[in-house]
Formats: sequence, C-alpha cells, structure tokens
Amino acid sequence: MEKELLENRKKMIYEFMCSDLYVPMKIKELAILLNVPREERPALEEVLNELLLEGKIELSKRGKYSKSEGKFLTGVFNGTARGFGFVTVEGEEEDIFISESQVNGAIHGDIVQVALSTAHASSGKRREGAVVKILQRGLTQVVGTFQKSKNFGFVIPDNLKLGQDIFIPIEHSRAAVDGHKVVVEITDYGNDRRKPEGKVTEIIGHINDPGTDIMSIVKGYGLPVDFPEKVLRQAETVGKPVSTADMAGRMDLRDWQMVTIDGEDAKDLDDAVSLTREGERYRLGVHIADVANYVQEHSALDVEALERGTSVYLTDRVIPMLPHTLSNGICSLNAGQDRLALSCMMLIDPKGNVIDHKIAETVVRVDQRMSYTSVRKILKDKDESERAKYRELVPMFECMEELAAILRKRRRKRGSIDFDFPETKIVLDGRGRPLEIKPYERNVATRIIEDFMLIANETVAQDFFWQEIPFIYRTHDTPDSEKIHKLGTFINNFGYSMKIGQDEIHPKELQKLLLKIEDTPEEPLLSRLTLRSMKRAKYTTQNTGHFGLATQYYCHFTSPIRRYPDLQIHRIIKETLRGRMNEKRISHYEGILPQTAAQSSARERRADEAERETDKLKKVQYMSEHIGETFQGVISSVTAWGMYVELPNTVEGMIHVTNLNDDYYHFNEEAYELTGESTGKTYKLGQKLEVVVADTDEYMRTIDFILPE
Repeated sequence: MEKELLENRKKMIYEFMCSDLYVPMKIKELAILLNVPREERPALEEVLNELLLEGKIELSKRGKYSKSEGKFLTGVFNGTARGFGFVTVEGEEEDIFISESQVNGAIHGDIVQVALSTAHASSGKRREGAVVKILQRGLTQVVGTFQKSKNFGFVIPDNLKLGQDIFIPIEHSRAAVDGHKVVVEITDYGNDRRKPEGKVTEIIGHINDPGTDIMSIVKGYGLPVDFPEKVLRQAETVGKPVSTADMAGRMDLRDWQMVTIDGEDAKDLDDAVSLTREGERYRLGVHIADVANYVQEHSALDVEALERGTSVYLTDRVIPMLPHTLSNGICSLNAGQDRLALSCMMLIDPKGNVIDHKIAETVVRVDQRMSYTSVRKILKDKDESERAKYRELVPMFECMEELAAILRKRRRKRGSIDFDFPETKIVLDGRGRPLEIKPYERNVATRIIEDFMLIANETVAQDFFWQEIPFIYRTHDTPDSEKIHKLGTFINNFGYSMKIGQDEIHPKELQKLLLKIEDTPEEPLLSRLTLRSMKRAKYTTQNTGHFGLATQYYCHFTSPIRRYPDLQIHRIIKETLRGRMNEKRISHYEGILPQTAAQSSARERRADEAERETDKLKKVQYMSEHIGETFQGVISSVTAWGMYVELPNTVEGMIHVTNLNDDYYHFNEEAYELTGESTGKTYKLGQKLEVVVADTDEYMRTIDFILPE
C-alpha cells in the first residue's frame, strides 16, 4: 500500500476508534461496519497492524481492537548477554529497564508493549517495566557458529545481545560441522522453558577460512552484497561516455583549473575543487558528480540505492551503494575525462562569509588527480620534487590552504565543535589477517577538503531552505539538558566548568571545553563523554539546525556516489534549476522525503555499527599475535573493575582490577583513580605505563592486559 494512502486510512480508523460510540470489535465486524469488501481485508489488517505497532490501538486476547488506554508503551527491546534488557521508546530519552524475569520471551530487536512498574514511577529511580506483548519479531535470521552434538546441533549467535543459543534439528543442519559460520532462519522463538529453534539456510564458511569472519558480520547486519542482475545491466546501459547532447544547456567549466584530492586507494572520486582569487575575495568551486543524471527516480538502480542507503567501508572490502560501473566509471571525476557535474560556486570574502553563490549543472574536466599525501608534501613538507612536479597547481594549493584556514576560523568563532578522534587504518595480508594498525592521518589536505565540503553543504542547505522547497537536511539536535548537567558535574572533578543555561547549552561552551582539555591526560575520556552527551546527527525534512557545527543550515550534498540523501537532493536541485518544481512535484517530494530521510538515517547507523564491529574484530586478531609482548600505553578510562589502556595504534585493552596483584585497590569515583589500600599507589587517567598482552577473546571482542612483573 502506498505510504500516503496508508497514513490516510490509519488516521480514519484511529479517529473512528476514538469516537464515544465505538465498542471493541473483531476485524470481521470492523470490515462489515466500514463496508470493506472481502478482497480488501488484507489491506485493513495492514492498517490495524501499523496502528498496533505504533501503540495507538490494542488487541485483546479475544481478538478485539480498541483504542490504547495509555497503560502500555511500545518500543524496541534491546537484549543483553546476561538475560535482562532495555526497551527504547521513540521520542523518549530514557530507556525502560526489563529484568530477566520480566522479559517474557522477547529477544533482541523485537517490537514490544511494556507495562511500567508503578513501584519505580514515584521513586525517581530508573524506569522499570515488564514486556506484556510481543507485537513484532525483530529478527528472522541469525548468524553464528555451529556446534554439533550426536542427534542435533546448536548455533551460538555472534550477536551477544541474543543471550541464548539456537537449537537446530539435525535434518535442518545442511550438514554443517563444528566451527562452520552459518545463517539460521528462526522457525520457533521458544519460551521460558525451551530454546529458540531454527534451520540453517546458508553455510558462510569455516571460522578458520580467510574472509569468513568479516562475511559473518556482513550477513549479521543484513548488508546487501551482490547487485541484482537487472541493476548491473542498467548500470552498463546508462554508463556511456559523455556526449555533446549530454552537455546541452550546461555551464562548460572544462577550461577551469580543477583537481580532485582523495586517498591514494580511492576510486570513486565524486568531488572536485577549483579556486581563484578575485582581489581580496575567493571564488571557490565545489563540483560534485551528477549521479542523478544516470540514476533516474524509480529505476532499478534507484530502488537498490535507496535500499542500501550508503556505501559501507569495511576493513577488507567496500560494499558500494552503486555498481562499480558507475561509481568508479562515468560518475567518478577522473582526470582528463569529460564529466557531468552539479557545481556550487561561491564568492567568499576575507572573513569567510559567502557573499554570492551559484548552483548549476556543469561539464567539468579535472586537470589532476591528487592524493592527500601529495598535497601535504607540497604544503607542509615543502617537498621540492613534489612542488616541481605540480608546479602549475602549487599557487592554487597555497590559496586553498589560506581559504580553508579562514573558513575554519569562522566556524570556530561561531562555536563549531571539532572532535579530533584518531581514526584507525588497518592493513591486512592476503588472507585477511591484520599486519599493521595505525592512526589514520588527518593533515592539511584532508582539512582543506573537509572545510570546502562543509561550506558547500551549508550554502546549498541555506539556498533551498529560503526557497521553501521540500528538502533533506542533515540535522543535529541540542543535547538533552539532563545529560549536559551530568557532564558539567563530571568535569568539575577535573577542575573544568561550562556555562549551562536552564535548559540548553551553546555549542561554543563544549568547543571551549575541548580546547581546554587538549593534550591533557584526561582528554581521551572527557572527549568521549562529551560526544556521548550529544545526540546523533540524522536526516530530516525539518531544518532544525546542526548543533555540532553551530549552523542553522546544513545538508549532505557532496557525496551522491556513496550516500542516498545527497543523490536525493541532487534530483530536487536539478528539477528546481530546470523550472520543473511545480505543485505536483512539491507534493510528491513532501510525500516521500520523510520516509527517505528516516530510512537513510537507519542505514547509516547500520553501516557505522558494521564498520565498528569489523575494526574491533581485526584489533583483537592483531593483538592475539602479540600475546606476551610489551607495549607502551596510556590509561584512557578508570572504572571500579579495572582500567582501560590505549596504545599509540588506537587499540584499547583492559587491566582487570583482579590482575593488580600487589595491593587491594579502591576506586575513587570523583577523581577517576584506583588507589592501593596498603601502598597508596595510584593509577589515574592519562598515566603512561607499560602493559603486557595477556589474552584476547575474538568472540567477546576483548583484549586483556596485565602489568609487567
């Protein structure tokens, strides 16, 4: 059913159930009363199920529907390995704690109805509740490790939040053997007395086979791997060289000096930059591959791209949003090739203000494909051979460095927050084993591109906001005041403070805090806690501003090869430029964009989680090859059960308090220190120390350190 029709029917039926004359009735009675013909009853059931999932209506044990009396909350159950869980209710900050005895058969990912415990409602403690009904199962398949017994098998799920094994009858094992990584379809969710049951639908490979580990994560997160044949054929068909007809009506910028700046191994080059001086002003061009020219709305390519939402960058592979024929071919701004682009050309004053801009469909031809390393050598290292090699481009690069610094200064002035966490680069061998782990370099060149993309995204968002055209914005809400007050109290322990209003904080206060803690022992912990106190950025159709960037207008415009929201707004921009944004099209976009934004946010979260999971796995595998070896590290966090130590290569492990054998240590919660009872010896944040790798656990993704003897 189309979304608009579904919403209208939901509204009509909900209003009907809210009327004083309504009495609870079964679906058959509802159908008769509402004159719904027999063949339309599945559609009526769909509407009722949607209302149930939203918690607006209830279904009694006798199968009668009625308006929800508000006794129950509806949310998503998040399980834990220890049996208890939490329910997240949309729009509410605090989760509801569910003790193991109150889970009542729910498993991780289920949509459930929860009754709140009245005992905790008035005490001011954390909310607790009980699962009263499972509305929809969240998981239908699970990835895990097969273990065989004589007449049956069972699968230990990779996802620790599932908390229990899955029983596999021998006839449904697909002849899997011990150590096989498998995909299991759940056929019976079990109960308090019986484990869930399932059947093996796919054998991914043996745990010792190269690539099986990451493919298990791919399958576990439901990431699409292969493109359907129809999509690949369409990509081949549309990916033809740029013709004269393609260039008609476009601004021809092929004689502009223009470069791409990317990592050495990047193949999907979706952004190019140009820069000239006009007196004291700068003419900056950000030129983005016109992917929307090739991926038409509702085409097989478009449907697949929307479903994927984003490219996923795992340690050993990229799962692209678009087939390589497009992403590495006609949509990649390869040097010396004519390419179609959507350009944002900005006139910027010496203070970094955009005083004029133009967005246009263009034809470009990049002069040089540059790498971040090469530009760093030219600008920071003043490398003579590199400067000679790119002699004609050096003045533009120097001008870029100058403008980027101006733009950064302007952002800092208004309070933009810059979290400079070290990203991880993991180098693998041919069998997928990690050879080296190092921090990913952020340098003058990466910052130039970052600064130019940010200003282009802001400019485009502001333009379309004032045109009052339906759009997808990248928004970041103001942090929850309770979390900020908690952070404020916490940083007081370290001698820092922030100005916090009654209900909100200005990003400048967080920015000032991050500047104060720079290069201090407590920086890693306080930076992480500051980040956790903030909300997650998301895609929305309402422009509520971007707290972290301290800007009222922001969108994602610069990466349509790898992010669906960028591709979506490119279509809107092009239709507007061509004068085709009539009432019908506005209505069309108002109908589809909320769902597109919500789905894109969900796909982004999925990609982030899968990327983090693969990095964690490879770090554990890397350290498993170094058991018994000594490393220098820094204490990054201290807890009652031990301390976390971070190594220069970004790997973090734990020294458990039970492994501090020279004394009995007490945790000082205010100072975040462990203090020895007899010796008075302390371990505190930022302290440098040597650690020995004691153990690793690939399944739990943990690394244990001990102190050298």
